[in-house]
Amino acid sequence: MADKALDDSLYPIAVLIDELKNEDVQLRLNSIKKLSTIALALGEERTRSELIPFLTETIYDEDEVLLALAEQLGNFTSLVGGPEFAMYLIPPLESLSTVEETVVRDKAVESLRTVAAEHSAADLESHVVPTLQRLVSGDWFTSRTSACGLVSVCYPRVSQPVKAELRGNFRKLCQDETPMVRRAAASKLGEFAKVVEIEYLKSDLIPNFVQLAQDEQDSVRLLAVEACVSIAQLLPQEDVDHLVMPTLRNCATDSSWRVRYMVAEKFVDLQKAVGPEITQKDLVAAFQFLLKDAEAEVRAVIATKVKDFCSNLDKANQVQTIMNSVLPFVKELVADSNPHVKSALASVIMGLSPMLGAYNTVEHLLPLFLVQLKDECSEVRLNIISNLDCVNNVIGIQQLSQSLLPAIVELAEDSKWRVRLAIIEYMPALAGQLGQEFFDQKLRGLCMGWLNDHVYAIREAATMNMKKLVEQFGAAWAEQALIPMILVMSRNKNYLHRMTCLFCINVLAEACGTEITTRVLLPTVLLLATDNVPNVRFNVAKTLQKISPFLETTVIEQQVKPTLDKLNGDSDVDVKHFASEAIAGIAAA
Repeated sequence: MADKALDDSLYPIAVLIDELKNEDVQLRLNSIKKLSTIALALGEERTRSELIPFLTETIYDEDEVLLALAEQLGNFTSLVGGPEFAMYLIPPLESLSTVEETVVRDKAVESLRTVAAEHSAADLESHVVPTLQRLVSGDWFTSRTSACGLVSVCYPRVSQPVKAELRGNFRKLCQDETPMVRRAAASKLGEFAKVVEIEYLKSDLIPNFVQLAQDEQDSVRLLAVEACVSIAQLLPQEDVDHLVMPTLRNCATDSSWRVRYMVAEKFVDLQKAVGPEITQKDLVAAFQFLLKDAEAEVRAVIATKVKDFCSNLDKANQVQTIMNSVLPFVKELVADSNPHVKSALASVIMGLSPMLGAYNTVEHLLPLFLVQLKDECSEVRLNIISNLDCVNNVIGIQQLSQSLLPAIVELAEDSKWRVRLAIIEYMPALAGQLGQEFFDQKLRGLCMGWLNDHVYAIREAATMNMKKLVEQFGAAWAEQALIPMILVMSRNKNYLHRMTCLFCINVLAEACGTEITTRVLLPTVLLLATDNVPNVRFNVAKTLQKISPFLETTVIEQQVKPTLDKLNGDSDVDVKHFASEAIAGIAAA
């Protein structure tokens, strides 16, 4: 009996050993994913004494198996007996953090960070810090890159002498001969800066930062830019000026476009971190420099920051700074040779309007919007149209319609169907801004024209547009201004127009309500039931089913059902099919 119990207790680990030796990768992967179940079956003590050593010894496998193992071990603390036994998880994770595959190493470091945080302060010094020291002095760059991720987790909870050691270790990593290690150190510099005491930030970390920002490898320099944001947030203004700004100025004019791109990407964060005074003194010039950058990628990313950069400027000089120092450069970007740059600018330029007020918008921004509305790149035109409302709020509808409407009408008839589609989707919002009277005069004809477009996607969008317009202006307006024009289409010689009429009725019934649907829309649908094109007839069946919820029972019994019964006996098989579907659908409703 005792032997049987022993066999049972050995069973989980024996199965695991078998599965981990199996040739099938998927089977090995599945067994790793079941580790927590096996650990539960073994109990905490045997997980510590048998399972973890077994896993530590057998770490040689396909990357995906190792990745799964690194992930599992991060959640294993409770399975080995809680935080006081967390150190048992360190050896396998240390091994995993030195493998060649980056994804596995990163996951192992992530799990090590989780497990390290669960150690008590004493255990951290006696178990995690020695691991960190071993990784720092490892022969292979893989272990040294992993070490970079552990420094900031250990630092806040260890004694002063150990802290000094950790700062020394980090300096060593920042000066490592291998670019990959320096890159890892640069990527963790900002995180480490947040936990280091301010005096050591100045004496130890800033020299590291300056050194990394001048590294021969641009992949290291660009990561130092990210750290720049964290460091600037932590220092008082006067220190930022002399400790951080010289390096930041160099980065903004770096010979590598990737570094300048990173400065552009982080520009608004940097602006917030250094404050309004330094922004005015240093960053405005850097911003101008990046707006004129030789690389389109850099100009495109800095163009997206125009609105946010301007809104964070010191309010006392905001308008003056935008008008004198930003707008002249923005004007050049409007005519940029690269479509991505123009599109990026178009997505934010409207946001300058509320900052500059009505007069400056009309005088200086409207001419730029007009140029962009006529740009050959559809994305630029679309971005301007999508943001019209914030300009409307500043200069009013009259001014907006006089200056921009002709350009919008031009876009509505654009040869590219996606441009027409974008205008349609924006039309309900535009109609709401311009008001019903203006819409009827200038835009209703356009909306009707789209219903006859040769591209189906445009006709479909135009039908949905009708519904939104009715929701905006009301059913009475629809009956007087819209429906007569739609019903005319039912008599068009082209069957596609007759079908579009049905599609409009499908969506208008709900918006117009029972009375108008019964009195005005239904007779046209019934009339089209005798159309000579089968596609129109089967769409009549579909429409009758769709609008039936908005009809009274007597109308359904007296007018809809007889028509559907007739269609159910149609010579065309599709017409029959949809008629019988509609009959069943109405009966079930």
